[in-house]
Amino acid sequence: MVLPRAARTQRRTRIQEEKEELILEAALDVFATHGFRGSTIDQIADVAGMSKPNLLYYFRTKEAMHRALIDRVLDSWLDPLREFDAEGNPVSEIRSYIRRKLEMARDFPRESRLFANEILQGAPHIEDELKGPLKTLVDEKAEVIRAWAKAGKIAKCDPYHLIFAIWSTTQHYADFDVQVRGVLGEGRSGEGRFEDAARFLEQLFVTGLSADGSAS
Repeated sequence: MVLPRAARTQRRTRIQEEKEELILEAALDVFATHGFRGSTIDQIADVAGMSKPNLLYYFRTKEAMHRALIDRVLDSWLDPLREFDAEGNPVSEIRSYIRRKLEMARDFPRESRLFANEILQGAPHIEDELKGPLKTLVDEKAEVIRAWAKAGKIAKCDPYHLIFAIWSTTQHYADFDVQVRGVLGEGRSGEGRFEDAARFLEQLFVTGLSADGSAS
């Protein structure tokens, strides 16, 4: 994990911690809107309401701010997958995972777009994490899904593509929020759209994975 410069040079005070959070909030806004390449330190300083030299005391480079945010996103984004319980009921586990991912799309749209922008640019800052810790976690959960299928608890499926499908369908509601709201129209574009999406995706995945061809 990349630490702010202040954290590496001395014990941080409460004010320093607050400044770091202010900077990262501003950086998240800028990176989520413009992507890494389209963002500048001047833009981030402007959004944070502080001078560029003051900002650079805490984070020396744009890369340091971006990496600190990406590390946070990766850690929190994977929490629902980590909680995928091999001993749990498969239908309940899949439903819970879908709902957790949709809640994150609803509550953290900037973080989702930050991650999406990084991936669209070829993951230059996190390729090692994708091929290392992320792959290890997905491999582990793929084995859980395979075990469920082998035990006849769910239909046979490719566990990797199941996980990819859940990622793509849930994160769509963060990354393409403007499109979703525009197409649904005023009557259906409120907060209830996430509950509507959850019910539909539960039906889609649970029915498709049902060992006997019907939802349980």
